[in-house]
Amino acid sequence: MDKNLFLYDLALVAILKNEGRYIKEWLDYHLLAGVDHFFLYDNDSSDDYNEIIAPYVAAGLVTSVYMPGGSAQFAAYSFALRDWRFFCRHMAFIDLDEFIYPKTGQSIVEAVDEILTRDKQAAGVAINWQMFGSNGQERADFSRGVLERFTRRAPVDWVVPIPHRDIPGGNSQIKTVLNPRKVYTFFNGHNPLYYGANYAINERGGRVDSYYNEPVTAEKIAVNHYNVKSREEHLRKVARGRADKGGLTKETADKGENCINTSWFDMYDRNEVFDDGILAYRVARAENFSLPSDEQKLAGMNDALIRILSAYAEGKTFSLETALTCRAVSSLLREKFPHDERFKIYEEASLAAVLNSLDGLKLDDVQLLLSELPELLSLPYPDAVNELRNACLQIISQTMDFMRVSGFWKDFVDFDNMRRLLQAWR
Repeated sequence: MDKNLFLYDLALVAILKNEGRYIKEWLDYHLLAGVDHFFLYDNDSSDDYNEIIAPYVAAGLVTSVYMPGGSAQFAAYSFALRDWRFFCRHMAFIDLDEFIYPKTGQSIVEAVDEILTRDKQAAGVAINWQMFGSNGQERADFSRGVLERFTRRAPVDWVVPIPHRDIPGGNSQIKTVLNPRKVYTFFNGHNPLYYGANYAINERGGRVDSYYNEPVTAEKIAVNHYNVKSREEHLRKVARGRADKGGLTKETADKGENCINTSWFDMYDRNEVFDDGILAYRVARAENFSLPSDEQKLAGMNDALIRILSAYAEGKTFSLETALTCRAVSSLLREKFPHDERFKIYEEASLAAVLNSLDGLKLDDVQLLLSELPELLSLPYPDAVNELRNACLQIISQTMDFMRVSGFWKDFVDFDNMRRLLQAWR
């Protein structure tokens, strides 16, 4: 698929709370590393977060969404996938103490694309953590950034069991850069649940089906994880609690109900290896840094959309993923330019392309189609929408036959609920 069809080549998604002291460095670094948009979900921040990000919001680089309450992380991730999967070629889901570091000097997207060429079925790249310690700092020194203050880490292959859970921790854990059109949802903060038979691979091409990857691979790309920082900052983090475990106090955390607790510092404060490579990377990336304007992005999307739909008009067929992306993009352009009739024509043509791509779908295609069905059924083209509804009923019945034979009973029930809704819909 033409990458110019997407509004963003790589977007970062993060949920945060009171990260005002750290967010500017995190944003600036990742812009240099090739990120072109950030979806930030604010979990009840009470600091100066909004004031700090205001210039980035005004420049069209940050979309900030208020996400109050406990256990908000996976809701935020789900909403980001639902709302933006067709506008971002790649998405990454990380925290504010994590920095994606391509050791090859490439942008993050260049490194990820190179890895994904190893396996056509791969829909994500699993990137191992590299855990950085406190550099012996007890107190917080905010006169310098995180990357300058903490330059010592654990050995590359350092792995330790997580207390009270008996599962691998340390550098074995991963974060994922992924194709959001191949992902259903997240069930933990590290790796998603993919549609169909899709999966992630590590930088060597090995398949990764869990939240960790062993042996640890960090020759080409790593997630530098500044988990503890100074002791003072770690204690503040404990008191704040976690976005995926709302309502925990310091006392309940120290009983083992939350792995981010006061004893965690002693275990994860590893400083054996000096490593300031990310600083040199940041300097090198800054030398030729530039960002396209919103006008350039929209013009590129328009041109790519015209090329693809022109090929379709000449009889070329393409994947459901491409057709659905064209539909989403054409709808976005129609909303931005409501008086330009071209985009309504593009939208109708894209919906026709969706209908034309429904033969021989794989399971991941079916799942993607059904996730987008509420949007498709709301389009103002009654004949095409009714045809799509009837086609989806047939596809669902065929898929349920497969699920019955294969014993996929949870999916069977979910699809049956969708079928009943479609049967009732007029």
